[in-house]
Amino acid sequence: MNILALSTSSNVCSVALVKDTLCIKELNIDDKKTHSEHLMPLIKELLDGQNMSLKNIDLIAVDVGPGSFTGIRIGIGTAKGLAMPNNIPIATVSSLEALAYNAQDTKGHICSLIDARNNQVYCGLFDSEYTLCEDYMADDINNVMSKLKTYDDITFVRDEDNNIHAENVGIAGYRKYASGLKESADTIVPLYLRPSQAERMRKGQGHD
Repeated sequence: MNILALSTSSNVCSVALVKDTLCIKELNIDDKKTHSEHLMPLIKELLDGQNMSLKNIDLIAVDVGPGSFTGIRIGIGTAKGLAMPNNIPIATVSSLEALAYNAQDTKGHICSLIDARNNQVYCGLFDSEYTLCEDYMADDINNVMSKLKTYDDITFVRDEDNNIHAENVGIAGYRKYASGLKESADTIVPLYLRPSQAERMRKGQGHD
């Protein structure tokens, strides 16, 4: 299965071509979230480099957050725009799940942490097979660490030290699709975990 994978929820704009669970090629630009300018050219470069087109793509896997609200919207909008006219199914992957895939050969738990600023983090706790163990969290880092005290053997993966790779989005997307979890352009939604800065400011909750 040929999978076009997209990740735009962080500073890095990442696209990859994955065949089942094998990454054929990944392209990345660390452009400080100007993904609207680079995403489509990166996809074209990726496909042209493999002498492929969207007609050769069997699945689009997209990172739906949490992370940059603007980046998430760009990624989801692009995935919808490519999938709908070509009738390509979509697999959605959280950025926390994709980040967890950076921890390889881990026997215990994997905890993905994404900085949400002001001492807040997005958190996902997974077992060694990348299955979610707890509901995703968006909370103060101290509260998160307190909730994790009941777990042993945790490997932490932070976005400050690890990029969110489209390769991992593609691999996770393939596994979801193979297990029967597939979506369409009409059904995918972002995973924000908390209101946007504009919404929080309207409610008097302050800045990011």
